[in-house]
Amino acid sequence: MIKKSIYGVLRGTFLISDDSFKNWKLIMFLSVLAIVMIASSHSADRKVYEIANLKEEVKELRSAFVDSRQKLMQLKMESSVIRKLIEKGLSQSQVPPKKIIVKEKK
Repeated sequence: MIKKSIYGVLRGTFLISDDSFKNWKLIMFLSVLAIVMIASSHSADRKVYEIANLKEEVKELRSAFVDSRQKLMQLKMESSVIRKLIEKGLSQSQVPPKKIIVKEKK
């Protein structure tokens, strides 16, 4: 009995017999299910690669930000500003600035 049913499956008689419609429904359901699983797997893989690429981009941008911030801090230093002014022909004032206080009239 088992040998006969295995032989029938191998020959494909279960697909052409009188009650084969229920077998075809099961085969189609399993095929659609397999396609959905494969598509889901590919979608998940694509998202993993995209996440990895975005993490690399974040690292590069963070590095560029730190580098730019360091350059800005160096440019803002008083000695750097004085050096730039001397290159343009300006010098630092020897007289300290005076504070101007404005009193309001009532």
